[in-house]
Amino acid sequence: MKHTTQAAKLRALMARPGIVKTVGAHDALSAKLIEQAGFDAVWASGFGISASLKCIPDGSFLTMTEQLDVTRNIAEAVDIPIIADCDTGFGNALNVMRMVQDYEKAGIAGICIEDNVFPKRCSFYAGVRRELISPEEHAGKVRAAKSAQASPDFIVIARTEALIAGWGQDEALKRAEMYADAGADAVLIHSKSTTFDELRTVSQQWSGRVPLVVVPTIFGGVTAEELERHHFKIVIFANQVIRTAIKAMRDTLEVLNRDNRPDAVVDRMVKLQEVYDLVGVTQMEEDERKFLPMGTEKVTAIIPAAGFEKQLLPLIQDKPKCLLDIKGKTILERQVASLNEVNIKDIAIIRGYQKDKIALPNLRYYDNDRYEETGELVSIFCAENELKGRCLLLYSDIIFEIGILEKLLKSPEDITIVVDQAWVDQSTSARPHVKPDLVMLDTPPSAGYRFVPPEGPSTLVKIGQQLDPERAHAEFIGLTMLSESGTELFKAAYKKRLAAQAAPFHEAPSLTRASLTDMLQDLVDQGHRVACVSIYKGWMEVDTFEDYQHAWAELKK
Repeated sequence: MKHTTQAAKLRALMARPGIVKTVGAHDALSAKLIEQAGFDAVWASGFGISASLKCIPDGSFLTMTEQLDVTRNIAEAVDIPIIADCDTGFGNALNVMRMVQDYEKAGIAGICIEDNVFPKRCSFYAGVRRELISPEEHAGKVRAAKSAQASPDFIVIARTEALIAGWGQDEALKRAEMYADAGADAVLIHSKSTTFDELRTVSQQWSGRVPLVVVPTIFGGVTAEELERHHFKIVIFANQVIRTAIKAMRDTLEVLNRDNRPDAVVDRMVKLQEVYDLVGVTQMEEDERKFLPMGTEKVTAIIPAAGFEKQLLPLIQDKPKCLLDIKGKTILERQVASLNEVNIKDIAIIRGYQKDKIALPNLRYYDNDRYEETGELVSIFCAENELKGRCLLLYSDIIFEIGILEKLLKSPEDITIVVDQAWVDQSTSARPHVKPDLVMLDTPPSAGYRFVPPEGPSTLVKIGQQLDPERAHAEFIGLTMLSESGTELFKAAYKKRLAAQAAPFHEAPSLTRASLTDMLQDLVDQGHRVACVSIYKGWMEVDTFEDYQHAWAELKK
């Protein structure tokens, strides 16, 4: 069990040469940072937990349950031992027994209890009444604690506040000896002197029966090496982390309030990726890929929306095409709503023409300022850092039924596109002013029927606007799904062509001017399978003024 292992770790640290360096944590995040910094153990600070959890004084105002919940979170976050600051033990000797049992079950390696009266007061609060229980009563608490522990490795530290109360070194040493007699594994003699002199003298008089623990909060100039030379075994840097955190937060808030812009504090922040790494997002993503069923893993949608379509003037005089309003909602708003409906929340937009007008919340934005001289493939790779894991590539000018997206998400293939076989019925009359992205499949549609869906995805043979309409079987609608492997294939193929600088590139005069369909054809030519999910209608494209009129006529609010 973890609690036995952690207690054994603390016991081993106390048995090895050298001082055990311990730092106070107030929550799981601060504990994780302490562990990553290389310290030996964590002190679950009553002072820090009171301040961070409830913003109240360290004065026995938290219940044992409240304090234990935070300490348990700390223990679950790290793999170094936890010593819990348990104040006066939350009551008398019988309460201490219950406390030890609960803390040990929570994975805590050791506890520290002090001989203050209940309710305790923080050692450094000035002007508060300072009283101690009798040494006999506290020794009873120590014996009760040792009798209640399940693991022989569990550590009980007895703390005396005799020096804090001003009762002198003799009283402090007498109490420390009594607590050692009662079975304490270590003794903490606390001091509020501003120099190490008082505790140096005490340490010289100590019998050495059990190790000494020190909390050098007030006499901050002493080093761990000096403490070790004077026979202290555990040093606790108890509240430096929360105090420096408060200063950092105040400074940040002052700058934000003054400058009124988020990037005013960018030099004070860690990158989001560091937070993700700290809290285990990378591991979560790996676990999702391993254990979640196909179709439930995270999908990132990438929408290239940089282009300028002059045939839509004057409709797009002051806005990009994706922001055309159709019955109260823009095309982009409709796309985002559809994506959210199938639980795709990670959405990246590549902006270009009238880029400042695209500002929907909760989306990530990338800019292609060369949109007039580049194709959509370059736009997609403006968001290259989004191209990882499972990705959905989506044209910014299409509106589609949710069922199409659901069908595409179920595809197990590495590269899958959606093709509309209704194009065959419409090819001679519908949209003569538009050059569609036509596709040829390895399995042509069934003759004599308007639409009979194949049992599984077909395979793409040819794609492009220059494909002979008489040979085409369907139209590519602008939806492409890449599996994690498919995303890597897609990136590798692009980088290969980028290195070669071949021109022309399929139907494009160059890679710089290439469309997504050029890249899909290149993947096919390299021997990679591009699967095709077939539909019959259920979508529309807004590429011309006539398309826009049609959308207004057909769409419901």
